[in-house]
Amino acid sequence: MIYSMTGYASASRDLGSAVMNLEIKSVNSRYLDIGFRLSEDLRFLEMPLREKITVRIGRGKIECRGYLQAQPAQGAAARERAPNPALLAELGQLDDAVRSVLPQAAPLSVAEVLRWPGVLGDDSLTTEQLQTVAQDLFAGLLDDFVATREREGAKLADVLRDRAARMREQVRAVEPLLPAALAAYRERLATKLREAVANLDEERIRQEVGVFAAKIDVAEEIARLVTHLDELERVLKKGGAVGKRLDFLMQELNREANTLSSKSVSGEVTAIALELKLLIEQSREQVQNLE
Repeated sequence: MIYSMTGYASASRDLGSAVMNLEIKSVNSRYLDIGFRLSEDLRFLEMPLREKITVRIGRGKIECRGYLQAQPAQGAAARERAPNPALLAELGQLDDAVRSVLPQAAPLSVAEVLRWPGVLGDDSLTTEQLQTVAQDLFAGLLDDFVATREREGAKLADVLRDRAARMREQVRAVEPLLPAALAAYRERLATKLREAVANLDEERIRQEVGVFAAKIDVAEEIARLVTHLDELERVLKKGGAVGKRLDFLMQELNREANTLSSKSVSGEVTAIALELKLLIEQSREQVQNLE
């Protein structure tokens, strides 16, 4: 399969006292660049989640977000809910210690204390429990994320195949034009030489025209364009991490199209070369999205 570097997926899991929310998204990048935005109570998940991402993803700028969203207790649990005395005492000591060094610091408010992790019994979710849930939730999330990149990659591959077919049509259109264009150009050049240098014999004129005609012959460029298009289709068929390989092929195709344009001896060939360059640039923009 061919994968795009653009993707998105999110998932959540109800844990009773809280809901765990995980999200992953990616955009283009030359390399694999992973960033995390995790709440403090999920910070310990960064390394295991990073390892899972590097196994499945080869390239792209990836951002992974995760946080716990507290839920109000229901029924008897709500009536019995009370601050944790031990944690309240610890927060009081910390507050006193900070303000003894920084007298102008504001004391903790009631709202801040109640939002502190564990004060209202949120510590019923242990680190081990959170890690188990997160690993399971992230496994499904990563599958969805890879699937979105795969779907996008398939669409981009179809676009590239279409562009390649259109490029091949342009290359085929050049070939029948070349003999007549070269013959007409030789005749024009020979006429100019005769007018400019009256003392040159016909043999010398034919030699000079032949040398210049060889310089403007684009048969090799046409052959290389066909070879590069064959390779483009082969790489798309093979799949996998093709982005860098296709980017190189776009550079080579563009090089040949530029040479074809510079050697052109007719308006028709020039127009075809310009159309080729346009199709190559459109393809290159799509290739930048592939892993």
